[in-house]
Amino acid sequence: MPRKPSVLFVCVHNAGRSQMAAAWLAHLAGDRVEVRSAGSAPAGRVNPAAVEAMREVGIDISAATPRILTVDAVRESDVCVTMGCGDSCPVFPGKRYLDWRLEDPAGQGVEAVRPIRDDIRRLVEGLIEEIAPEGSA
Repeated sequence: MPRKPSVLFVCVHNAGRSQMAAAWLAHLAGDRVEVRSAGSAPAGRVNPAAVEAMREVGIDISAATPRILTVDAVRESDVCVTMGCGDSCPVFPGKRYLDWRLEDPAGQGVEAVRPIRDDIRRLVEGLIEEIAPEGSA
């Protein structure tokens, strides 16, 4: 059986965009994909507006914890998706790197986070089609 692809989502604080992306991927792809997220300067907790925006679509990320980005996390991932963290993500040959330009939800209310959440869902759906289409599990 082929090894399932792994995806690492990275943003600065690992409190909003990357947490929402990881939750969407786990929710939509199930066990077809291994999911990680991390931040170059992790916050103390996940953004409450991101938690609320995801709760509205039936996904609970309230127990998620921001994690520090490690070289090993990048090395162990097939696809590394950055979201506004610039050059802080280490680069390894043979890995696929994507940069999703998304507004930073930090300090914004749930009304501002909803469109970011929905943009992330569309991007994640496209990624799933590429790396783990239905029936590939």
